[in-house]
Amino acid sequence: MSSRTLNLDDTLYDYLLTHSLREHPAQTALRAATAKHARGGMQISPEQGQFMGLLIRLMGARNTIEIGVFTGYSSLSVALALPDDGRILACDISDEYTSIARPYWEAAGVAHKIDLQLAPALATLDARLAGGAAGQYDFAFIDADKTGYDAYYERCLQLLRPGGLIAIDNVLWDGGVAFTAEDDDTAALQDLNRKLHRDERIDLSMLPVGDGLTLARKR
Repeated sequence: MSSRTLNLDDTLYDYLLTHSLREHPAQTALRAATAKHARGGMQISPEQGQFMGLLIRLMGARNTIEIGVFTGYSSLSVALALPDDGRILACDISDEYTSIARPYWEAAGVAHKIDLQLAPALATLDARLAGGAAGQYDFAFIDADKTGYDAYYERCLQLLRPGGLIAIDNVLWDGGVAFTAEDDDTAALQDLNRKLHRDERIDLSMLPVGDGLTLARKR
């Protein structure tokens, strides 16, 4: 018995994946390809992808947002969980990284669900708000530049319907948020974590999943 979250060594982590993970072959192949990438550590963990897919199904989500696509594992995980008429507004600025994702989206049969916008995310989100899309989305995942998180959060909060969910990645920042910030990214995450803790517009849970995952439900 334990009154706090377990530390996972490699043996226990392997057990977790062996007894829980259900990946589409395209997900497995994309993880393997990304692991060889120089910045492969930026990819979310497979159990986090599966957890997000479960949330999508539980919510019955149809319209979602992703800010920060990288090589596409998180968008693939969400797209597989969406119904056939579901859509992801996927925001990134890198054609180099997202071009890796496309063949795997196609292989999984979900490319038609992913609307990839290669532009600064704030410009894309502001354009949707200006076009009357406030309150039309069910779910958003934020995993991009950390100093931009607060602005992304505020836009997503406007775009989500009441009861919609924002998932924010890297909120524990490899433990760095618990210490005095020595860089702008850590300081930005600390500021956002404090803000969310007292934000009465949301229901909140910060989880030790991956590098820390905050779930913020719009009231």
